[in-house]
Amino acid sequence: MKDVIISTEAVNSYGSRVLTSGIDLSQYERNPVLLWMHRRSWEPGAMPIGKVENLRIEDGRLIGTPVFDQNDDFAKQIESKWDNGFLRMASAGLEPMETTPDPALVLPGQTRETVTRCKLVEVSIVDIGGNDEALQLYGQEGKLLKLAAGEDNPGLPLLQLKKGTKPEPGDEAGEGEEINNNQNQTTAMNKEQLTLLGLPDGASDEQATAALQLMKMRADKVEALQLAAVTQCVDQAIAERKILAAQRDHYIQLGKAAGADMLTDTFKTMPAQVKPTDILRLSKESAPGSGKGPGSYTKLSEVPREELLALRKEQPAEYMRLYKAEYGCDCPPLSE
Repeated sequence: MKDVIISTEAVNSYGSRVLTSGIDLSQYERNPVLLWMHRRSWEPGAMPIGKVENLRIEDGRLIGTPVFDQNDDFAKQIESKWDNGFLRMASAGLEPMETTPDPALVLPGQTRETVTRCKLVEVSIVDIGGNDEALQLYGQEGKLLKLAAGEDNPGLPLLQLKKGTKPEPGDEAGEGEEINNNQNQTTAMNKEQLTLLGLPDGASDEQATAALQLMKMRADKVEALQLAAVTQCVDQAIAERKILAAQRDHYIQLGKAAGADMLTDTFKTMPAQVKPTDILRLSKESAPGSGKGPGSYTKLSEVPREELLALRKEQPAEYMRLYKAEYGCDCPPLSE
């Protein structure tokens, strides 16, 4: 069984960080549930896939060992991908209880307060985490905190920039006024942009840069998820012999433009390619004495090519039955 780092004290994709020493493990240790992608039981098809054992804190990191339910087929699928390195990230569901804007705890790139005390609610296996530590936070009553740009939540507030002060006595008033005027002008010009980034008026350049980096990171991860879905769809079509392996790159580019759903719908309308050896085999099986005849086929690929047209015209119900058995979906309406 492989251990996994569940959380560290690095800045996460929400622009915050969690102090590992402040994570309360007592409740979770009584119910060490392991979920898939933070899906809870009220979501269709969502059930725990296992538990986490050997939960511990080492060198500021929260570590545990996922144990998968051997009586759950879906959990065993996730375990297989975990053991073979296709899934490598876990994510902690945390309920913040105390945060602080203390500058001594702020790291470069941090835009939200530091979580000093929180409660571990659940641990999930995830495909792509919100950051290197795959951290997901929960707010009051188990509700997910929405920390995207343009949104705020008192459970994890933004760091507030200190307002500028007037020049000390003895400074040149003119120079001080010019600096303040320039700051006011810059704030006025960028107020709309700061609002879109979810930052308060007067946010520093460092906070704006960190927010932009966060938005880019999220966009990159969405793009990576979409590409993974498209690639899986194309590879499935190749396995089902609906397209050739040489066409893989072409269809991946098509899926990136049209989307995985559109590509999936397209492949559903495409019949599997039949090899010449399959045709010879089917012809042999349907020859006199082979025992094959109308009504004895179990799927469309078993029907000899020379019989397909007649079957389609003369026995449409049988043709549609064999089509569904072959492709797992209803046959499109038959045209004359």
